[in-house]
Amino acid sequence: MLESLDKSAGWHMIFDEATIHVRAGDGGNGKASFRREKFVPLGGPDGGDGGRGGSVYLVADHGLNTLLHFRYRRRFKAESGGPGRGSQCHGAAGANLEIKVPVGTVVFSPDGEAIADLMEGGDRLMVGRGGKGGLGNIHFTTSTNQAPRIAQKGEQGEERDVKLELRLIADVGLLGYPNVGKSTFLAAVTRARPKIADYPFTTLTPNLGVASVGEDQSMVIADIPGLIEGAHAGAGLGHEFLRHVLRTLVLIHVVDGTSADPIADFHAVNDELRQFDTDLLEKPQVVAVNKMDLPDARERWPETSRRFEELGHPVYAISAATGEGVTTVLQRAAELLARAREEEAARPRLEEPKVVLRPRPADEFEVVREGETFRVNGRRVERIVAMTDLDSPESVDYLQRTLARMGVTAALAAEGVKRGDTVRFGSVELEWTSG
Repeated sequence: MLESLDKSAGWHMIFDEATIHVRAGDGGNGKASFRREKFVPLGGPDGGDGGRGGSVYLVADHGLNTLLHFRYRRRFKAESGGPGRGSQCHGAAGANLEIKVPVGTVVFSPDGEAIADLMEGGDRLMVGRGGKGGLGNIHFTTSTNQAPRIAQKGEQGEERDVKLELRLIADVGLLGYPNVGKSTFLAAVTRARPKIADYPFTTLTPNLGVASVGEDQSMVIADIPGLIEGAHAGAGLGHEFLRHVLRTLVLIHVVDGTSADPIADFHAVNDELRQFDTDLLEKPQVVAVNKMDLPDARERWPETSRRFEELGHPVYAISAATGEGVTTVLQRAAELLARAREEEAARPRLEEPKVVLRPRPADEFEVVREGETFRVNGRRVERIVAMTDLDSPESVDYLQRTLARMGVTAALAAEGVKRGDTVRFGSVELEWTSG
């Protein structure tokens, strides 16, 4: 039984890279309010907390096989949390945002560091954490301040760029120069219907097909854009092709039997693999010399097969157009695939490194002098400042007491801060008024 996975019909370009901008929801502001009831003259504070902002997740979905939907929409924002209200009512939490991506998507940070590889349907990755809701004034009641008018602002949600790169998950990759007959081969062994014509770069998008070998074995075959010299450096469709080969276990290297030098073509393509990633040359290859239905290929076959055998590469004569020899190549690829799967399963997994967790103190910070400006770095202190309502004198007084209690004031004094200097806490700039 043959089955097609070709979903790329009609695409006019390959679209397997995208950079998107995500922003998680902000936390809701806390509420400063007091009970106002007819028979409760001293009701006290009853401001509720703000709701937490929604987080942003990437979710792998089998229903997608391209990043094309990010071509027109690149910015995503989760819902913010609701504000707190009186009577100790908390704000509603913001809804999380799920962004669907194809299975096989690799996620990178803007500096190129791989964050995650979404290999299974349903895999989820948080790429933006929602902001914490601000506390209402009920939390700031003390024995000396029974009626605080302090409430925190909600924390801002995380915001960042994320680079996505799709790598097809296929068992077998069809390798070769443009116009050697890879698409015709795929059409011959599966029900995939790739675009086929007699000119270079016929395949501009990956085509997938499932081929059955016998009654109980099948393999996913990928016909991916052909290579030209310089592909490892991005020439032609270089990187768009080569990244998809990384996941395959076996390669079928299709060579044009009518070429002036099929051996040179074979070496040129393998040299591009080597320069892109040396591990690609470790993958088993089945060499298929195509177009045996043409007189030129028939005439050159004895010499071509002899030279390949001298190199130690078993070679098969095929005609993808007529189906001659195709089944033999497919069976050989299936044998190599079964062996590769066994080796993959038997390969011992690397032990997880033993991580020694040494939690940093929550109040840890550092003061860095930048010319006439001072910067205070520390997750908790930056959060406290960002969530302070700087338009409220009472909130600012509370912030000053908190900074003194944490040791920030003394540390700044030791670095030489003086009245009128600028002090930065994350994205917040304050004018120092002490001293």
